[in-house]
Amino acid sequence: MSRSPSRRSPLGRLHGHLIGTYGLLALTALLFLVFSAALPDTFPTIDNISSILYNQSIPAILALGATIPIVTGKFDLSIGYGLGFAHVVALQLIVNGGWPWPLACLVVILGGAVFGMLNGVIVEFGQIDSFIATLGTGSILYAFTGWITGGAQIVPGAGGLPAAFTDLYDSEFLGLPVSASYVLALAVALWLLLDRLPLGRYMYVIGSNTRAAELVGIPTRRYSVYAFVGSGLVVGFAGVLLAAQQQIGNPSVGLDYLLPAFVGALLGSTAIKPGRANALGTVVAVAVLAVGLAGIGQLGAEFWAVPLFNGATLLLAVGLAGYSARRRLRVGATETRRSFAEPPTAPPTDGTPSQDTP
Repeated sequence: MSRSPSRRSPLGRLHGHLIGTYGLLALTALLFLVFSAALPDTFPTIDNISSILYNQSIPAILALGATIPIVTGKFDLSIGYGLGFAHVVALQLIVNGGWPWPLACLVVILGGAVFGMLNGVIVEFGQIDSFIATLGTGSILYAFTGWITGGAQIVPGAGGLPAAFTDLYDSEFLGLPVSASYVLALAVALWLLLDRLPLGRYMYVIGSNTRAAELVGIPTRRYSVYAFVGSGLVVGFAGVLLAAQQQIGNPSVGLDYLLPAFVGALLGSTAIKPGRANALGTVVAVAVLAVGLAGIGQLGAEFWAVPLFNGATLLLAVGLAGYSARRRLRVGATETRRSFAEPPTAPPTDGTPSQDTP
């Protein structure tokens, strides 16, 4: 006779917990070992690791930005358009506007936060589904990107961009690309925000059950708007880094980052804290994607292998995220039923009066 899920042994529950929590991290290590065995001269090298970190830092930052609204049960599809707009505006202000690069970067980052607030207001107070609302605002932003650039690239003059600006992405820190330190710092900041502060706990409650959050007095609309503001702030920061990396304003480049960002955010909800979007899980998910893409690229895969990999991984991520959420709810319901089913503590039988006996 098979055991019901509620009667699994403690060892079985522990095994399932470990797989759900650290399975994606183990998959990252396994992929790295497999590609290292297949490409021993090129893959397990410091140069290759640095290249992976350099190329995947912006997708990782964007995925962390997409994670914030997902915590509240919302989706921000404008992040790809926002990334393209932010990096174009940064270069436009520096190259054609003659602005000092620190001021231009500050304006772009704060502008991202303002745009995020606009998204949140439209979704929460306009009562428009987040998919539709952010897709619409993103398309409008894409139109503004084309209007600013005239459909052409923004190319710096003979003097190029300020070295201090390009060093925001091209320099190194502790022997590794400095962009990797941005990812680490942002992941730690989001971990503290979501797991250690009341703001994050309120967002998780909203994402789990909006009606219950309202009943306990949480201002759901306000905190949902905060989530979009956080997403916009991160997107603005990613746009500045993309401008420092690319050094040329391309009006259509942001769309290439949309799918990998959502794959990372959704797949990340199946790791570390299965069933809940979380910053550390997102970083692990991006690591899986980065190692996988680097490996198939070095194996000589065709150009269509990258979108195929991203699309298949997105489907897998959505499926696993839904399964993890349902499993978490089942485990919670099982524990609740078990607590109600336990008989009350029997009074002592040795004649000693219990504490409840007057």
